[in-house]
Amino acid sequence: MSLLISEYVQFITLYLKSKDAMVFNGFIGLGTVVGQTAYNVMAFNCPCSPKKNYLYGLAAIGVPALAFFVIGMILNQNTWDVVSECRTRKCQKLSMTAAFALLSSVVGRAAVAPITWSVISLLRGEAYVCAFSEFMNPSSFGNFSSNTLGPEIMARFPCKDVPAPFMNYSGDVERQLKYESQLLGWLLVGIISLSVFLLLCLKNCISPLGYHQEAYWSQYCSSEQALFQRTAEVHAKYNAAENVKSFFGFVALENQEKELLADCTGIKIAIPRLEWNRVTGVYMYREIDGTPMYSRLNKWAMYSNEHDC
Repeated sequence: MSLLISEYVQFITLYLKSKDAMVFNGFIGLGTVVGQTAYNVMAFNCPCSPKKNYLYGLAAIGVPALAFFVIGMILNQNTWDVVSECRTRKCQKLSMTAAFALLSSVVGRAAVAPITWSVISLLRGEAYVCAFSEFMNPSSFGNFSSNTLGPEIMARFPCKDVPAPFMNYSGDVERQLKYESQLLGWLLVGIISLSVFLLLCLKNCISPLGYHQEAYWSQYCSSEQALFQRTAEVHAKYNAAENVKSFFGFVALENQEKELLADCTGIKIAIPRLEWNRVTGVYMYREIDGTPMYSRLNKWAMYSNEHDC
């Protein structure tokens, strides 16, 4: 039984690793939904005042979305690959096709949270009702003229803080505005879904790789990045330990660190900046004499092996 459970857990882990981008985006979307719901329950408070409603409602939709987008750009490794590429190589080797593909990847991943926030905000409707209540046409809710129900009164409908004669129209105002808000939300969902589908079709049409090799490339990049980060951490610790030891004459290592660093004898301590630059930056799939190169590190390794021979 334990063996069966272990194999099942291993299968789930391998599946999630192969779908890391999809799973990551799913968690980002779910977290955004939870955060948006919590914000509406605990923090959203429409001012119910002319000219303030509009700014507050739009800010509640747009400002968190913008913040999520900026954070997504910051946390995306490809963003800093582009910065490194432009700094070290002036983007001279970045073609228009490669730039479009990379930009789509960066923006697409960063846009998951802001789009989710905006869609959920529109589907819930509170922020939209707050923002546009003062612009409602009073004549559509009974025998009231715009002089009777001015912006000052209409702006108070989201708080249900209106004179008694107008309370019966509170539900009508809210239903009309929520209808508009949810319609915009579903239209946004449809447009985004169609755009994602078309971009994926375009990506698969212009890609030189087949489906299986695309999956292998994705798995290789994920494995290389994980191994590179873990190895860099150990290398940095070994380098720091050697420097501390040369200064004090000894280094205070834990038993686990001693066992880990004991296998690091003979490693390269000083790696020139030029070598770091060669494995840093934007990279698109290339082949040399039919041999695939899946990353800058892969290209560097092949180049180094050829010159060693």
